[in-house]
Order: sequence, then C-alpha cells, then structure tokens
Amino acid sequence: MDILEMLKSLKWTNILNILFTIIFFLFALKFIKITLTHAFEGIKRRAKDIESAKNFDTLKLISINAANFVLFVFAIINILNHLGVDVRPLITAAGVLGVAIGFGSKRFVEDLISGLTILFEGQIRVGDVVEIQGVTGTVEKITLTIIVLRSIDGSAHFIRNGMIDMVTNFTRGFSYSLVEITVAYKENIAEVMRVLEKIGQDFSCEDEYKDKIIGPIEVLGLDKFNDSSISILIRFKTLPRVQWEVKRAFNLRIKEKFDELGIEIPFNQLVITENKN
Repeated sequence: MDILEMLKSLKWTNILNILFTIIFFLFALKFIKITLTHAFEGIKRRAKDIESAKNFDTLKLISINAANFVLFVFAIINILNHLGVDVRPLITAAGVLGVAIGFGSKRFVEDLISGLTILFEGQIRVGDVVEIQGVTGTVEKITLTIIVLRSIDGSAHFIRNGMIDMVTNFTRGFSYSLVEITVAYKENIAEVMRVLEKIGQDFSCEDEYKDKIIGPIEVLGLDKFNDSSISILIRFKTLPRVQWEVKRAFNLRIKEKFDELGIEIPFNQLVITENKN
C-alpha cells in the first residue's frame, strides 16, 4: 500500500527524471562499450606482439564490465532518489553487508584472490587456448571470479577461479607443432628421416606457412617401437594458435610424398581364415 501511495504521489518531473535516467543509462552503456572498444583496438594495433594484444583484449572486457557495474549502481541510486527513497541507509547497509559477505564467504574470497593472481601475472588471456580442470578450450571471458572456456564442439565451460590448481596454456609466446609419423619396420629409417627433413624444409618455404613457422623442422628421431610400426617424432616451432593447422597440412604433405616414394605407412589389418571342414 505504501508503494502505491508513493507512486501516486510522484510528480511529473520525477517521472520524467526517472525516464531520463533510464535512457541515459542505456545510452551510457552503449557509449562506454564503443569508446573502450575503440580505444583498446587502437592500442592493440600498436602492440609489438600477439601476447600484448591478448592482454589488451582481457583488460578491455574487465574495463567494460567494471564501468557497466558503476553505471548501474549510480542509475539505481538516482532512480531511488526520484522515488523519494532515502538511499543513505541503503548504502550503509549495502557496505556492511558486502564486507560481511566478503569475509564470510570462503569461496568468494578464494575466487577473487585466484582471479587477481591470474590477471596480474598474465597466466591466461582472452583468446588463449588452455586446459583447466581437464577441459580444453579457447578463453572467451575472464572475470575476477570465473573463466569461460569455449571448447571445440561449441560448449561453454564456466570454471571458478578458486578451483584452478594448474593451467596449461597452449598458445603463450610460441607453440610447437608435434608430429608423430609411423612407418613399417622394413623401411630404412635413416633414409625416411632424411625424406621427412626435406619435406619439412620445403613445407616451411611455402607462402601460406612460411610466416607461421618460426623455426626449422626438428626431426627428433626414432621415438617408439610399436607392435607393427616404428614411430618417428618431428616438431615445428610456430606462432601461437597455428600449431594444429601446421600439423594437419604437414601430415598431408607427408602422405603425398610417401605415396610417391613408396614408403609404407602401416595400418592394422584383420585376417580371417575360413575353416572348410
């Protein structure tokens, strides 16, 4: 009943001020997002490397979220003032409640401290491909309390910062494209390794990949004796995030060259013997 009476007692000026506050709030949200995005994109273009660009993407998202929160609080306070509500007790109560929750919630404190550590140390940035808690995906969003990963099948994984014990970052600084090639036991392994090195050298000079591969091919040698094959290990040093693309393309070059030279890539075969008795 008190609320109805309060609404009936509102003056047109108060209603207009409330409408203006809402419109201003929505406009300010859009303006801040556009302004911060434009500013950070300008900084990114002047970044010296891809790692700095990732840091700026992360800072952009955090800055936009922080600005949106501050605007929301001011809009609510302004609307309550025009409704005739004394906001001073609410602000005091909210401050005390926030402190109590902050000290009383162990999970919140753990998430907050872990989030600050991750951000300040630059362990993870938006756009990185990482593995956390057994989940691998691209970092889509980072806040002080959670990290959002988007896996290759499109699933979004929300992981609390306080749960993170170890992070594997596949795209920090540089990456390695690791390729394991299996050949038959009858093949001359020394000759196969020379062929692989030549394929790798030619592949590294291709226009599409010469800027993505930042180190010479490394034929690491015979790695394993399998049941019906021998494994040879190879790697390329690449720019971040392209190691899988390089591996797939290099596998194709190997298959084409091995077919041309008659080098056997063994595969499992099932032999069925028919008993005619």
